[in-house]
Amino acid sequence: MQKRQVLKGLIPVALALCLPSGFAQTAPFKIGFILPMTGQSASTGRQIEAAVKLYMAQNGSTVAGRKIELIIKDDAAVADTTRRLAQELVVNDKVDVIAGFGITPTAMATAPIATQSKTPMVVTAAATSVITTASPYIVRTSFTLPQAAVSIAEWAAKNKIKRVVTLVSDYAPGIDAEKFFKSQFTAKGGQVIAEIRSPLKSPDFAPFLQKVRDEKPDAVFVFLPSGQGAAFMKQFAERGLDKSGIKLIGTGDVTDDDQLNDMGDVALGVVTSHHYSASHNTPLNKKFVAEFEAANKFRPNFMGVAGYDGMALIYKALAATKGQGGGDALIAAMKGITFESPRGMITIDPETRDVIHDMHIRKVERVGGQLYNVEFDVEKQVKDPGKAAAK
Repeated sequence: MQKRQVLKGLIPVALALCLPSGFAQTAPFKIGFILPMTGQSASTGRQIEAAVKLYMAQNGSTVAGRKIELIIKDDAAVADTTRRLAQELVVNDKVDVIAGFGITPTAMATAPIATQSKTPMVVTAAATSVITTASPYIVRTSFTLPQAAVSIAEWAAKNKIKRVVTLVSDYAPGIDAEKFFKSQFTAKGGQVIAEIRSPLKSPDFAPFLQKVRDEKPDAVFVFLPSGQGAAFMKQFAERGLDKSGIKLIGTGDVTDDDQLNDMGDVALGVVTSHHYSASHNTPLNKKFVAEFEAANKFRPNFMGVAGYDGMALIYKALAATKGQGGGDALIAAMKGITFESPRGMITIDPETRDVIHDMHIRKVERVGGQLYNVEFDVEKQVKDPGKAAAK
């Protein structure tokens, strides 16, 4: 009788010990995206939100028995706002993953929170090389500016471009682009005859374009953040540079698929280097573009594909942990993972947690009445040159 009573008393304790694990397994898996849905970078937020929702529509909202709960917050690309929202998501909403981050300052502002809380942080936009070094819990699915800048520098040097002016936005990604373009281009025998930096917020490109014209280079290398390309191209034409014989080359941000059709004929012939074009010719990308356009009435761009791949990465990592999740386990599952994206095959570098992918050289052409970045050359599976340079 006494033995039965002891066993009876142990049953509630045993159940109590089992409940947390079982509850965690069936509790919703929360993903908090912090995106610039308003302000100058709103196109980035719009693209990523649309892509994330498309991925969930295609792949369901349950992974390994866990219901996926998506929370989207607007930071308007203001770092102080991002930091506050990240803290609220981690402490109040108890998210399992934070993601998004439209520009470098917002990602850097969040890194200490990810580290302290051991929350995986998936960067789907910001592209400065140093970002993944700011926390061991950061993984990136977008790209790095050195990847794009080095690739277009290689192409320019091979194609009889000798003298170049660089024109970049005056913040960390622009400085990355300028530094790595110049380093690679001069190493191949080219000359950077002037370096121009434009303000990040509300830039008037006219005085900078006049400086370019006065220098009479073979080409101008341009980096602009997503969303500024249309304004730049309009002023490029207004200053007559499209008829000056000065070639326009750059990273793919300047001929952003989201704005390309609005740029008009001035964009024709512009050569850029990037990891994604809506015209990328694979069955998976054709399906992605068709379903994205059907759902949103606009074309996906490089930010959209990074958001789509960010969700794919989170889903695959959660499945690999059999629904258990947990910051360290999820990060371990993400390192070294390889899968097919609409951009092509991608791998998360197990050492740097940065994306490894193909970098395409593209030229703007008119196809079926619309403007597209048409790929004509490729450098396969490019790691971040910024990390290599830092070693």
